[in-house]
Amino acid sequence: MKLHLLAACFSTTVLALSAGSAHAEDAKSKVTVVLAETVDVVEPCMAARQDVGRVISENVNEMLVEFDYVNGGLKPRLATEWSKIDDDTWEFKLRPNVKWHDGKPFTAKDVQFTIERNKNKKLSCETGGKYFGGTEFSFETPDANTIRITTKPAQPILPLLMTVMAVESAEATPANEFTRKPIGTGPYTFDKWDIGQSIVLKRNPEYWGEKPQVEQATYLFRSDSAVAAAMVDAGEADIVPAVSVQDATNKETDFAYPNSETTSLRIDTRAAPLNDRRIREAMNLAIDRQAMLGTLFPEQAKIATQLVVPTTIGYNPDIPAWPYDPEKAKALVEAAKADGVPIDREIRIIGRNGQYPNATEAMEAMMAMLQEVGLNVKLDMYDVSVWNGYFVAPFVADSGPTLTQSQHDNATGDPVFTAFVKYATDGSHSMVRDPAVDALIAKATSATGDERTKLWKELFAKVNTEIIADIPMFHMVGFTRVSPRLDFKPTIATNSELQLSQIRFK
Repeated sequence: MKLHLLAACFSTTVLALSAGSAHAEDAKSKVTVVLAETVDVVEPCMAARQDVGRVISENVNEMLVEFDYVNGGLKPRLATEWSKIDDDTWEFKLRPNVKWHDGKPFTAKDVQFTIERNKNKKLSCETGGKYFGGTEFSFETPDANTIRITTKPAQPILPLLMTVMAVESAEATPANEFTRKPIGTGPYTFDKWDIGQSIVLKRNPEYWGEKPQVEQATYLFRSDSAVAAAMVDAGEADIVPAVSVQDATNKETDFAYPNSETTSLRIDTRAAPLNDRRIREAMNLAIDRQAMLGTLFPEQAKIATQLVVPTTIGYNPDIPAWPYDPEKAKALVEAAKADGVPIDREIRIIGRNGQYPNATEAMEAMMAMLQEVGLNVKLDMYDVSVWNGYFVAPFVADSGPTLTQSQHDNATGDPVFTAFVKYATDGSHSMVRDPAVDALIAKATSATGDERTKLWKELFAKVNTEIIADIPMFHMVGFTRVSPRLDFKPTIATNSELQLSQIRFK
């Protein structure tokens, strides 16, 4: 009897140990990522939105061309090679034998469909509005693996533009509405979306490329940086791409990276009193940027004078930083008041919850500084779905004068990713209505070499010193918390994508 009991106990113990070991092995191949904003769309044409990109870009849906953030330059992804046919036309050779997650073949028609869909005004795609605005496309598809793309005006950097366009299936993707379950060609399939709670991706067993180590990724949403960081410490999460400077306290798990973002407030130059240049100048003079460094913003951040970082071609070093001069700001406000400008009219700051660490506190500080110089300023903080209505055209109607919190990423080094969307009359984020600006953007877009650099410098001088379209704040630095069990370090790319295939287990 005792022998039977011992045998039963031994058997139970072995089963328990085996189950525990299997569970540990299973957990080892999975990761949990905590994002600051709740992802409210899973549409690839919205992957220019930070946390959408961290889920979708190069994980589910891939680009034609990939930017090499380590060595610089471009490298093949869904396109294996590309060449310039003439001033207006580029030819892309596509990777053969690639299949969509539903088993259908990837072809040139999918690339054409994706570009046309991004340009569909009914969808208001973030990628189309930001990067393809002002450009007309036509196509030739001589065979299934070749596409020739002609642009008006000429796009000498079209392969670079292809690094931000997530390609979608022409057969599986709705043409006139956002998809709720993206079908891609990437190393991960879109498995499950518990709206407002989590997203799950699973490794694609039929992927054309190298098999990644991560088998499954779960994305959770926590707006509180301290809570998210603590989840890594507790073993409940593996990566938090964005933690605040005050929570980045552990040298073993917290890593700083230059994230190419520039923070600002976009000024609605159409509405009084913001349509008076003196008020726009006064607001820039009212902000004590230096006092915010090391407190609300990382001390490693740099005070910005324009919306592109210094490594971008056409960055204009001759634009001076705004000094903190509240007395001059007050004088400008009083002078405008004396001329009948309605300075008492309420100006709303439209803030975005979780856009970056300490976002709410930063907006509160700026509101107080603007109030100090005699302006009637109120703060409204919104989640991204509501904020987007104020930030992206067509804008919320009858919103009155607004300053909209913004954070702009230009990691690829050319102002074409910034200029049209931010400053052209038809730009989807633009409050500027100036024919001279439109002409300058069009000319710079099709220029090359030194002439391109010169024209972009002229544009940034015009919008920042003559028009004063923004309140530029900081070129940012990001902090990421990474579990000790992972071999992963953030790069400038972590700001807009998080390729699971680049994660290794120790």
